[in-house]
Amino acid sequence: MVSAKISQPTGQPFHNHVLLPLQHPKVASLDDVDMDFSDIFGPAPAQVLSSENVAMSETNGFIYDEPAVIYSRSHSFVGPTNYVCQSLKLSKLTLRENEHLLELVEGDSGETNDHLEEATSDSAVTNKSDVHADANTPRSVGLNDFEVLKVVGQGAFGKVYQVRKIGTSEILAMKVMRKDKILEKDHAEYMKTERDVLTKIDHPFVVQLRYSFQTKYRLYLVLDFVNGGHLFFQLHRQGLFREDLARIYTAEVVSAVSHLHSNGVMHRDLKPENILLDADGHVVLTDFGLAKQFDENTRSNSLCGTIEYMAPEIVLGKGHDKAADWWSVGVLLYEMLTGKPPFVGNRQKVQQKIIKDKIKLPAFLSSDAHSLLKGLLHKDASKRLGCGSIGSDEIKSHKWFKSIYWKKLDAREIQPSFCPQVSGKLCIANFEEQWTSMPLLDSPAASPKSGDNPFKGFSYVRPAE
Repeated sequence: MVSAKISQPTGQPFHNHVLLPLQHPKVASLDDVDMDFSDIFGPAPAQVLSSENVAMSETNGFIYDEPAVIYSRSHSFVGPTNYVCQSLKLSKLTLRENEHLLELVEGDSGETNDHLEEATSDSAVTNKSDVHADANTPRSVGLNDFEVLKVVGQGAFGKVYQVRKIGTSEILAMKVMRKDKILEKDHAEYMKTERDVLTKIDHPFVVQLRYSFQTKYRLYLVLDFVNGGHLFFQLHRQGLFREDLARIYTAEVVSAVSHLHSNGVMHRDLKPENILLDADGHVVLTDFGLAKQFDENTRSNSLCGTIEYMAPEIVLGKGHDKAADWWSVGVLLYEMLTGKPPFVGNRQKVQQKIIKDKIKLPAFLSSDAHSLLKGLLHKDASKRLGCGSIGSDEIKSHKWFKSIYWKKLDAREIQPSFCPQVSGKLCIANFEEQWTSMPLLDSPAASPKSGDNPFKGFSYVRPAE
């Protein structure tokens, strides 16, 4: 996980979609904060404190207040650069793997296949029941099927590349994860769950898995390439979202989470870094590394997610279910409308605040927004909005969403008032330059120590539509 610095704004003005403070706030470091978020957010961000922070009223665990705005934030995956990519002059570079290195070779040299270590360690299938796909659907894929263009991210287990499917114009994202690191952290089940979840989910606001495969040393997920940047890059670059724009973004997230729950999936890591904008300005939910498949009687005791977005029941270790996702949606909405999460500080302080502290609600928001936030951020999971007898319809029918026609929303017929600057499918302008300027190499990977391959059946090819 890394820190992405927010660059100066470029492109078209965004001020008509946001609420900006009248005066630039003073920036101050919090001396008493010992923030060790290197595994979550990267180095500690500077906090921006407002000049006045006066409580207006207090009721039912919520305080009405003018919250401070955080103008800088650490990101774990992508961030902005202030340039737009041009045509990339590469000669079909593909990845070749051996025991020591993942390296680039000329894709048309004829050498790649000799070094793939059986690039598909198991047979690629179109779904878990091994139903035969359309005749035009490839039965397997491997490294030599992709031309590598750029590095666009890096995580705990490897890198993310922008790639082109050879013989097509498809631009995709290839997530490469080292098996030795995964097994060292005992995260094999998480990786398998991420792959399994993505094979069963098909929703307009959820990233699509196109292919998955493995080699002796690594796992590969090939996904849609979403290049509009983080939703919250725009927030922290410009200021606060107005309620009408935040309403559309929140509705799209609610639609996606509702679909996940209806398919027996909890996301469990909803946060700004895992919500991207596509080229049309719609949100795309990504990163299912902590997702869990469940039934209605399932409760999990794992301490998982990102501290600032954890529900009280996760922090307390009492066992959690899908209600934890609705808490996270409330935190996301709160940050869109106020510029920061409801609770900030070091890890221990944030956990204490989540359990005990009253949530400060900004006085400038509408009463309907107050009502929705109070419903989503209820500390008692059984009383949280979305957890009643009609489930997510409780949220969708809330009066703050009265202007949303949900069928039109799911058909992508409701257009957000902001659209990111994207100059075509190859554009990498919204990715952090520290990644896109990286050499296209990966670090050595040791052979996995496990005797049996724990990733059998990992390969997948999405059926042709």
